[in-house]
Amino acid sequence: MIPSSKLRGLLACTIGVAVAVVGSAQAQQIPIPTTAAEVPGPPPGTAMTKAYVQSVGRMAYLWGWPLVNNANRHAAFSKAPEPGLLGGVLPIAHNSISMLTNYLSAEQRFVACTNQDVVYGFGFLDNLDEQPIVFQVPDFGSRFWVYALWDARTDEFSQIGKQYGTKSGFYMVVGPNWKGETPNGVTAVLRSSTSVVAAAPRVFMDDTPEDQVAIQAVLSQIDFYPLSQFDGKMKTKDWSKLPHFPAPKPSGEGETKWVNPETFFDELPAVMKSVPPLPGEEAFYRLIASVLDAAAKDPAVKKTLTETAVAAERELISPFFQWRYNGRPAGNGWDSPVNNAKWGTDYLNRASTAKSNMYENLPTETKYIYTDDDKEGAQLAGWNLYSITFPKGQVPPVNGFWSVTLYNELHFFNPNSLKRYSLGTKNKNLKYNADGSLTLYAGAHSPGPDKENNWLPAPNGMFSLYIRAYWADQTILDGTWHPPAIEKVK
Repeated sequence: MIPSSKLRGLLACTIGVAVAVVGSAQAQQIPIPTTAAEVPGPPPGTAMTKAYVQSVGRMAYLWGWPLVNNANRHAAFSKAPEPGLLGGVLPIAHNSISMLTNYLSAEQRFVACTNQDVVYGFGFLDNLDEQPIVFQVPDFGSRFWVYALWDARTDEFSQIGKQYGTKSGFYMVVGPNWKGETPNGVTAVLRSSTSVVAAAPRVFMDDTPEDQVAIQAVLSQIDFYPLSQFDGKMKTKDWSKLPHFPAPKPSGEGETKWVNPETFFDELPAVMKSVPPLPGEEAFYRLIASVLDAAAKDPAVKKTLTETAVAAERELISPFFQWRYNGRPAGNGWDSPVNNAKWGTDYLNRASTAKSNMYENLPTETKYIYTDDDKEGAQLAGWNLYSITFPKGQVPPVNGFWSVTLYNELHFFNPNSLKRYSLGTKNKNLKYNADGSLTLYAGAHSPGPDKENNWLPAPNGMFSLYIRAYWADQTILDGTWHPPAIEKVK
């Protein structure tokens, strides 16, 4: 799609050529087509065939799925009367954050593709044009940490963390139209493109009892609160005493269903009003709006849109749960996104990530690499045993940390007697081979007592593997480092 500014430039160039040919006197008579630029899309009342409505509706569903997903999460989190834990496990907060004090519970079934490498916090911020939110950054010392803040498109705009050299102190997040003054004591102001923001601090923790105690001092100083409560003093909070809120009824297997195709086109108009178009999206917004306007006046158009959404959910969105449809090949059967959390107009990968793995970090913060298959392209299955060997010196090169996580077919942790769901930097008892290489094992059955330190227990069914490289080396970012092949041992 050509942005309107570029389109005007192209028109100007075309007119300029005409001036050179016919002379300035005649050039004054050449009409400048302004109607389409002023009112993009079909005029109100234009007849629309069923196929046309289906075509626009299908694209609108792909484009808008992450935005509606985010909006419905925000609506649910906004009901929290105070920071707490949904179902006793998931951090939930409104215009604040809720912070865990340990890894996220392996039993939670609200959010897919979580990890047990970091201590999480999460919350939604809103009305940022009227009331900014101040957040605290304690002195983390040598510990890896990052705060991710996403706008309503799930684009991350914060760049706050160890890899950015962020100093401890107070920071403030504001909406696109905030015009207030920055108070003394605030180090920097982060401006979101939308008035709704999702926020998630992540702090690395070793898999040891000692580090679980040591991390508490910095966790207690992580906090988000309205500007009206800012007094220039670092507040502390005992996150271990958060209230528990009842969990909603399950909406079926897998992650909580935040998008209902049957109500999608009822919800989309309000979402579009709250999320302004990116440069170049103005005509696209009007194209979608013209069909929504028609649906509001014609039950037949509305019926077609609803049917289109139901079909698109099944045919277009559901396949994105498979890792082969996320990002692009990273080598040896693995795939990896490129634009994570900086989607812009990459609607394909924005939608696929929203379906499979919502709220990713920027590539400079975390490189994600994942697969459902072994090196032969066969689906990973727990009744087999697999080996994943990193040659000597070829574990993921990072400045932060790395891990390999095993998920079941729904992208949740697999319950097991070892209570082990990932292996990597946090594990201090990994056994290296005599040649300096590192072999990890994945399968439902133990690879043997001498190899169990390196074993990821799998379900006796389908599963996937997922590499996280926090603060990845450039060789991971540019693709010259390749993840290892997954070999079926037996």
